Amino acid sequence: MTDKGIEITADLVRGLLREQHPDLAGLAIREVPGGWGNQMWRLGDELAVRMQRMDPTPEFQLKERRWLPVLAPRLPLPVPTPVRFGEPSERFPKHWTVMTWVSGEPLDHGAISRGAHAADALAGFLRALHVAAPAEAPIATDRGSHPRDCAAGFEHFFQAVAPDDAADIRAVWDDAVAAPGWEGPPVWVHGDLHPANVVVSNGTLSGIVDFGDLCVGDPAWDLAGAWVLLPAGRAPRFFDKYAQADEAAIRRARGLAAMKSLFLILMGQNGDRGLPGGKPHWGPAGRAALERVLKGV
Repeated sequence: MTDKGIEITADLVRGLLREQHPDLAGLAIREVPGGWGNQMWRLGDELAVRMQRMDPTPEFQLKERRWLPVLAPRLPLPVPTPVRFGEPSERFPKHWTVMTWVSGEPLDHGAISRGAHAADALAGFLRALHVAAPAEAPIATDRGSHPRDCAAGFEHFFQAVAPDDAADIRAVWDDAVAAPGWEGPPVWVHGDLHPANVVVSNGTLSGIVDFGDLCVGDPAWDLAGAWVLLPAGRAPRFFDKYAQADEAAIRRARGLAAMKSLFLILMGQNGDRGLPGGKPHWGPAGRAALERVLKGV
């Protein structure tokens, strides 16, 4: 259901395609489990329909439409690229987009067994993404800034989770807040790298999805993936391969990784309580990531 009480079904998706992109309406349509702000439907073997569901504005889809075609050609891992636009109509008063399908399994339902390869793949992807962005690139109010500007979010997750290792987590966060800020030019940042937004196959990273939070800012937001995404012990290799992060960036990234881990744990707890947006399987992923953060590897 959308936030307006509209049920998104295969029949609705096919009807929209018939109205706006009839040449695609005959392809097989299959629901993709998961998603919150948007719901995904496979369209044939190579495409997907991204339906705006709980996002209150079309900002995130419109951002992907504008910038993914610019970024995708120079990124070394597959990303979803818009190929057709669906506009609001009487049948469905929200935006929807036909995009290329990124093959594989989301990491929150999969696993990385080739840790060194995954570390190299993530480092190469972020090195290619983290370049100076044009002046008209989007700026986020809740992503891409120094950890000190995210203190309220950290405190919310910290207090809600009430972790056992509270003192150690607080020390990591305080160190990130004390670290010098990013002094380079504003660079492209994915902004929301967590296990549901990366795709794995053959034991390693094979794609990156959901660029709704794409913005310009501090690359440390994505470098946090060294602990949030990769198996234990792979963070040092990742930073060696990335080769663009100084000590301050690593400190900021580690603090942001702690905050992201607490968020995953909280979402897992929400799922256990049946609250909207709950993801029970995110809890173990968040706890494992937090353990890696505290060990620093």
